[in-house]
Amino acid sequence: MAQMIPLEDYVTRVLEPLSPLEASRLALGDAHGRVLAEDVTAAVPVPPWTNSAMDGYAVRAEDTTGASPQTPVVLPVSGDVPAGAAPQPLVAGTTQRIMTGAMLPEGADAVVKVEDTDQVPGPHPLPDRVEIRAAVRPGLSIRRAGEDLGAGDPVMAAGTRLSAAAVSALASVGLGSVRVAARVRVAVVSTGAELRDAGHVLKPGTIPDSNSLLLAGLVAEHGAVCASVSRSGDTAEDLAEVLRRAASGADLIVTSGGVSAGAFDPLTMLAEANRGGGAAVRLDFVKVAMQPGKPQGHGWVRADDGRRVPIICLPGNPVSVLVSFTTIVAPALARLAGQDTSDSSDGMLPGRPRPTARAAVAWRTPPGRRQHVPVRFTGPPAHPAAAEADKHGNHAEGGAEEHACLPWVTPTHRLGSGSHLVASLPAAQALAVVAAEVEAVEVGDELPLIALSDSLSPSPPVRTVELADGPRGPAVESGGASATPDSPTR
Repeated sequence: MAQMIPLEDYVTRVLEPLSPLEASRLALGDAHGRVLAEDVTAAVPVPPWTNSAMDGYAVRAEDTTGASPQTPVVLPVSGDVPAGAAPQPLVAGTTQRIMTGAMLPEGADAVVKVEDTDQVPGPHPLPDRVEIRAAVRPGLSIRRAGEDLGAGDPVMAAGTRLSAAAVSALASVGLGSVRVAARVRVAVVSTGAELRDAGHVLKPGTIPDSNSLLLAGLVAEHGAVCASVSRSGDTAEDLAEVLRRAASGADLIVTSGGVSAGAFDPLTMLAEANRGGGAAVRLDFVKVAMQPGKPQGHGWVRADDGRRVPIICLPGNPVSVLVSFTTIVAPALARLAGQDTSDSSDGMLPGRPRPTARAAVAWRTPPGRRQHVPVRFTGPPAHPAAAEADKHGNHAEGGAEEHACLPWVTPTHRLGSGSHLVASLPAAQALAVVAAEVEAVEVGDELPLIALSDSLSPSPPVRTVELADGPRGPAVESGGASATPDSPTR
C-alpha cells in the first residue's frame, strides 16, 4: 500500500507549478465582486475639501459671540453656497447661506444650523440678513478636508474582494479604475459511465451526477468562472478527448472520480497510457492522510494551443469533493488569481478567520489521518453529565472563561465524515478539523473550523433528535467516522 502524505505536503506539491494569471485594469463600474491585484492609496483626500455638515449659515465664529435667542446677532447675507459650487471668500462680519456638503468659504470657520436662526428650513429666497440665535465655536458643524483619509493614505490591500461598499470607497478617494486579479477559468469534468443528468430516471446501477453541479457552484462561490462542464465515460480514450476539449478554454481543470484503484478508473488508466515523452497528459496520484478524500491526483493537460493546463483530480464521493475542493482546489484558485497562499497548506487561505468551536457530541477518528467533519452550529450538550464533563475538558491556552464563550458544533450526519453523505451537506456551516494524532473527539473539545461560507455566525440552536441512544445530537459515537472510511471512490 502506498504511504500516505500529509495534506500540507500535498497542497505544496499542487501549488508549486502554478503561476498567477495576468491582472487587468477595470473601470470601477465593472469591478464589483473582483479581487484587488495591488494595494490602493487615496488619490484625493476624503473629504476633498472642508465642507458643511449642516444646512445653515457659514460664519466666522468670533462674529457670533454672545448670540442667544434673547440677544441675537444680526449679520448681512452676502451669498449662497449650494453643493458643488466654489464659493467666494467670506468677508468678516457677514455670512453666506450654505447647504450640507457644500464647500466652506475661505475665511469661515463654523456653520450655524438654520434652526439656530430666524430663517425657516427649506427652499426660500436668499434673505438680506439673518438673526444668529446661538453662539458657535470654530469647527462646529464642518467636516475638515482629509479628516477621513489624506491623499496617499492606504485604502485597501491587494487581495480585497470588492463589495459594493468597497467600490464606493474607491470612487470617494478619487479612483476611476483599479487593477484586479484575473478570474480563473475552471473546466469541471465528472467521470463515470454510471452518471446521469439530474432529474433523469435512474436505471439499475446508475446515479445522478451531483458532483458536476457541486463543483460548478463551488467554482463560482470562490470567485472563479466555470468555463465548461463535461462528463467522461470509463475509457482512457474518452477521457483524453474530454480533457483536451476542456483544456482549450480553461486555466484549471478539476475532475471528480476515477482516482482510486478500481479496475475501471479512467484517470489511472489514462495516466498509464500517457507515460513517456510527448505525452498529452501528465498525472500523479497520491494517498493523502486526510478523511474524507484520501485518493488524490494532479498534473497537467496539454491544450491545443500548447499550454500545459493544470489539473486537480478529486475523489468521486460528494463529501470528499467538498472537502478536497475547500482544502486543495481553493488554494490553487487563489494562487492562480495572484492572492497570497503562503499560509494555505492547512486548507485555510490567508486573511480568513480561523474560528474555534466546541464539540457538542463525541466521535471516533480515523487513525493517522486528519479528519474534516461537516458540522453545524447547535446548542450545548443535552445531557447534564456531558455538560459537566465539558467543564473539565480540553481548553486552549485562553483559559476556561474564553473556552466557555465558544459556540457548539455537531456533525451534520450521525455517520460523521462519511464521504458519500451528500444529502446532509446543505446543513454544513463549516468543516471541523481534527488532527491526525487525535484518537477520539470528546464533548467539549476545541476544534478549529474552516468556513464553508462568507459568514460563520452561529445559527439559532438546533433541536436535538430522539435517537436510539437517547436525546442527543447525531449518534456519531455509535456509527463513528472511522466506521465509514472512504468507500471506493470513483
